[in-house]
Amino acid sequence: QVQLVESGGGLVQAGGSLRLSCGASGRTFSSLGMGWFRQAPGKEREFLAAMTRGGLSTYYAESVKGRFTVSRDNVKNMVYLQMNSLKPEDTAVYYCAAAIGGSYRLQNGYDYWGQGTQVTVSS
Repeated sequence: QVQLVESGGGLVQAGGSLRLSCGASGRTFSSLGMGWFRQAPGKEREFLAAMTRGGLSTYYAESVKGRFTVSRDNVKNMVYLQMNSLKPEDTAVYYCAAAIGGSYRLQNGYDYWGQGTQVTVSS
């Protein structure tokens, strides 16, 4: 089992920045691919960003490319999502997820999920 705990959400004005953090425990962190998703009210959960086990490759959704950056620290067992130039449409619950396999863009490619953290962007 892997436990994931997100933090760093909150209320920010449009154009501002937030950094989300996700701590992992229960399994060798470096063996896991890590991803970020979000779900806005009334919408499906969508893929945002992912990083492979060794951190050599990253993947981004077109909607956040150039604004969001995923990173990880395999010593601290942490993954981060730096979010810049935030827009009201970025308002959602943000989730981190861990993958044993390698289908990083798909929800069903992930084996473990955090509880989510709320991000609200005001206009």
